[in-house]
Amino acid sequence: MEIRNIAIVAHVDHGKTTLTDALMKQNGASQNEEASMDSNALEKERGITIYSKNTSIYYKDTKINIVDTPGHADFGSEVERVLRAIDSILLLVDAVEGPMPQTRFVLKKSLELGLKPIVVINKIDKPAADPKRVYEEVLELFFELGASDEQINFGVVYAISREGRAFRSLGDTADTEGLPPSGGNPSVSSQGLNPLLDLILEKVPPASGGSVGKMSAQVFNLDYNNFLGRMAVARIYAGKIISGSQIFIKGEKNTRSEKITKLFTFEGISRKEVSEARSGDIVLIAGIPDIYIGETLCEDESVEPRPAIIIDEPTLSLNFLVNNSPFAGQEGKFVTSRQIKERLEKELQINVGLKVDFFNIGTTSANRDWSAALGKVYGRGELHLSILLENMRREGFEIQVSEPKVILKESDGQLLEPYEELMIDVPVEYSGAVIEKIGKRRGILKNLTEKGNINRIVFDIPTRGLLGYRGEFIVDTKGEGIMSSRVVGFKQYAGEIKKHQYGSMISMIEGKAAAFALANLQERGILYIKHGSPVYEGMVVGNVLKGEDMFVNPCKGKQLTNMRASGTDEAIYLNPPFVLNIERGLEIMHEDEYLEITPKSIRLQKKYQTELDRKKNNK
Repeated sequence: MEIRNIAIVAHVDHGKTTLTDALMKQNGASQNEEASMDSNALEKERGITIYSKNTSIYYKDTKINIVDTPGHADFGSEVERVLRAIDSILLLVDAVEGPMPQTRFVLKKSLELGLKPIVVINKIDKPAADPKRVYEEVLELFFELGASDEQINFGVVYAISREGRAFRSLGDTADTEGLPPSGGNPSVSSQGLNPLLDLILEKVPPASGGSVGKMSAQVFNLDYNNFLGRMAVARIYAGKIISGSQIFIKGEKNTRSEKITKLFTFEGISRKEVSEARSGDIVLIAGIPDIYIGETLCEDESVEPRPAIIIDEPTLSLNFLVNNSPFAGQEGKFVTSRQIKERLEKELQINVGLKVDFFNIGTTSANRDWSAALGKVYGRGELHLSILLENMRREGFEIQVSEPKVILKESDGQLLEPYEELMIDVPVEYSGAVIEKIGKRRGILKNLTEKGNINRIVFDIPTRGLLGYRGEFIVDTKGEGIMSSRVVGFKQYAGEIKKHQYGSMISMIEGKAAAFALANLQERGILYIKHGSPVYEGMVVGNVLKGEDMFVNPCKGKQLTNMRASGTDEAIYLNPPFVLNIERGLEIMHEDEYLEITPKSIRLQKKYQTELDRKKNNK
């Protein structure tokens, strides 16, 4: 049986997982009505893919291995690794939005590796869809990225992935009757996704090379199982892998020998244990506890290792600390430094985009500084780090984190910082406000194009300038703007960027917030708490619009007397609070604050909670 290896790549929310699920349902690999590839709870809630996953389908006596990849730029390192293990990509592009930052990123990487993409213009049933315009934009992008003649001659398919339908040509009346190029609701049945599958068999070269030659495979992803431990997802390039055999692992630093305990292949959304697998297949290998991305597996030490897989550098860092607030330990099950350290070490087993520098932690309570940072965690972006924090919170951990900081580098005596390409689609009437705000954050306008009433604006902006802007962007554009970005590398340090124009409203007392006090405080800024919320000294209960910190008593009640007069009683109206979640907290926190994260609560607090601590720090 022949094997084809493909990855589905696209910008976030262009339909990768929906198309993968439709392919599996059509070919009997999944009977689920829900999105079967997005199995993680956070993926289901957010509607995005966070972790790349493998599946396979059978079509016309051919096994097609499919890798569903994340679309958000923070998880771009996963996409980059996957591209090394497959033979072609399905590049999905939204028929309304067209090519976006992540589209450019994945296409550039695949063209550099010599892959020949297949373009799928998806969501052609949208009322605003314009597949002809999007096709021209994709073609222009291929030319711009320096594609070869063979790569520019790409196959194209038009699809409605949520309905499981694909068309080779918009002009083919047999398939597209009732489907005008500008969109509309298709009213005619088609061959399902068979046109896309036929194009895959036609354009993607066979991966299977039999079992001839000495075995050689390369690890491109990791998995973890509580019973089997760390497992490697690998592509076999030559020979065959046999379960129970002794193999050599060639890494950058050393060569070692290990025994394979179990071997799996992918069938639909499940894993099938096999005794052997041959060249061209993608397999899951258990029994190598210290396996890493990019290492070569071989049966003979004489086999040359495959080229290393380079993983993108992190761009942000923040400190992890033990929760030291007065409410510590009330909601979480895991609160000690040892438990948090073990959890981060487990995360490092599979999350290769993450790095952690652990600080010295004492072994007994006598010499352990409970307020000191456990370690510095490095990630690819705010979403990358907030996903880790959200997973830990749901598992019962209590932690504190510091404000995210960009990673700075020095080269030839120059200070460098990470920059991002920011693409914004915004109604014309809000363009001025967006350009003004981005300019204040050291953003440089690169391009502005008009599409009807929508402006597409492209900026180069330091990552520092982008931190905390998303909330302002939603307010400035009344929720009608779309913002996406990708890291483009390190450039010269842009200088000081002032982001926060407001101060913090800090509680002076421990207790429960009273509506009488909050009604007065809401006139000075925006509150993060509601009536009855527990507060403590040093907790940030809101922000102050004037820009300076203000110490308040949110527990103050109305003075009561035994006299009552109708003229002195008044109704209290409270505005809905600005409820903090992890992303919002990371965006709005100041340098002298910590974000306290527990299974039930997200709170902001000052690093020095009491007045005495603040006076000592000032001295």
